[in-house]
Amino acid sequence: MVTYLLRRLLLSIPPLLGITFVTFLVSHTLPTDMVLINLGDRATQNPELVEAFRRKWGLDRPFLMQYLVYLGHLLRGDLGISIATNRPVLAELWLSLPMTVELATLAMAVAVLVGVGLGVLAAVSRDRVVDYLARALAATGLALPTFWFAILLLLAFYFRLGWAPPPGRLDAGLAPPEAVTGMYLVDSLLRGNVALFVEALAHLILPAAVLATVAVSFITRITRASMLEVLDREYVRVARAKGMPERRVIIRHALRNALIPIITVSGTLYAQLMSGTVMTETIFSLPGLGRYAVSSAGSLDFPAVMGVAFVVGVIYIVINLAVDVLYVFVNPRIRYA
Repeated sequence: MVTYLLRRLLLSIPPLLGITFVTFLVSHTLPTDMVLINLGDRATQNPELVEAFRRKWGLDRPFLMQYLVYLGHLLRGDLGISIATNRPVLAELWLSLPMTVELATLAMAVAVLVGVGLGVLAAVSRDRVVDYLARALAATGLALPTFWFAILLLLAFYFRLGWAPPPGRLDAGLAPPEAVTGMYLVDSLLRGNVALFVEALAHLILPAAVLATVAVSFITRITRASMLEVLDREYVRVARAKGMPERRVIIRHALRNALIPIITVSGTLYAQLMSGTVMTETIFSLPGLGRYAVSSAGSLDFPAVMGVAFVVGVIYIVINLAVDVLYVFVNPRIRYA
């Protein structure tokens, strides 16, 4: 297993290099004047100011030299300095990433619990009312536009009913917990502040529900399909013939052997949630990775854009590696040399 993990880590280097090169190329070949966007129209009329800006950010060097310099900084753990804020990109990502991790993890946990439960019920009740309802819910979740559903939930539960707190991570006037991980739920528990934990969780319920809805649809469908395939296997029929309780047959024999595709899809969905929560974060005023990426791209802040692309690439690689490791625990017959 250790050899396999090391080999996978080495094999992840070329994709990361490809991500950095493509993002760097796109950032530097856009038909937009980066100097004009960052300095303004009047400032660009001053040649000395323009030259100083280009020299500061290395724009006066050849493209390949700029990229090699960036890789050199990257190897030292330096993602560069944001052009828009003049702060280290790594520090800004550290402020944005925990919010996205917190939201995506909560949404994925809900999606797995609900999706697997619905999928199992649908498979066990094949072609009955429960099956039809589960499939209808899955189809509805896939058809819902994310931005529309988010606005609808906010309108209903915050503006009309008053059950949900306002957008944001905490109510106005509340101080966040002392930062340890940057995730309010984790940090409030580490500090023993249960009231703040409940407050932070309340602010995440609606956005997590929005993200979980689509994920539930995919997980429900793949769970149902995988369970239907396993339920027709001979070992399941043998377990039933021996008089084993139906619940034990479903959970121990059927569900366990149906988990491989469920884990695969869940891992992919989790990586997508980690990198694609722009609309939800914007509507609910959550300062996450998605909002940071959009604002950076809008201002052609290419060090920040490169930093986001690199982090997203690392997220996908880590999650895929974790999925492969989970395979071993779910199915002991799987071995990695």
